[in-house]
Amino acid sequence: MILVVDVGNTNIVLGIYQGKELLHHFRISTSRQSTVDEYGVLIHNLFQMSKILISEIEGVIVSSVVPPLVRVVEEMCLKYIKKAPLIVGPGIKTGLNLRYENPREVGADRIVNAVAAVEQYGGPLIVVDFGTATTFDCIDSKGNYLGGAIVPGIGIATEALVQRASKLPRVELEKPKKVIGRNTVHAMQAGIIYGYAGQVDGLVKRIKAEMEADNVKVIATGGLAELIASESDSIDKIDEMLTLEGLRIIYERN
Repeated sequence: MILVVDVGNTNIVLGIYQGKELLHHFRISTSRQSTVDEYGVLIHNLFQMSKILISEIEGVIVSSVVPPLVRVVEEMCLKYIKKAPLIVGPGIKTGLNLRYENPREVGADRIVNAVAAVEQYGGPLIVVDFGTATTFDCIDSKGNYLGGAIVPGIGIATEALVQRASKLPRVELEKPKKVIGRNTVHAMQAGIIYGYAGQVDGLVKRIKAEMEADNVKVIATGGLAELIASESDSIDKIDEMLTLEGLRIIYERN
């Protein structure tokens, strides 16, 4: 068994694999203040709940877009799992040819998503990851990572709207019945959900035109993928476990 850990700005997603089978997965809040021991207790409880012994874990791989937590997670693995984790970063074997001007600038999550998408769906493709930021990653038919686009995530955009407009309330991220809202809450929900879906479709259309390739597949992942993809005309498939699969593949390659 291996443990895969994706540390994001909002959530940490963990998966336990036996071979290629994902046995369990968990999503917890990212806390920059939590200590090695606090994360250790949390991991212990999750394992206990899943009836898996920590001693059964043969290896760990971690990707992180939160630099301060890399050391914390690494020390937690050493102390509680008794394994030195493989950290996704410079020097690791991914099998991906990065055509970025400075490959070190590419977030670990974007690399992991691209690896999984190429392995499972083949290029050319676009991966749309709905996280704290929404990222668009482009891979050509030869498996080259071309680059992409980054936009504020739905949560960030919604929070900014509430903070900057004094009379607007916080709303649940759910689809209203109509685009024309008859009250403030429904009007905000319509603007956020349908407006974001339109943004995704617009960017995908422009990216496809630049890629100049036929049959470009669009794969969506991330916590809010289901919500937005259902209103998008451009997304072909939702794969919520894409990042975890990418971590498993990279672990095997190393």
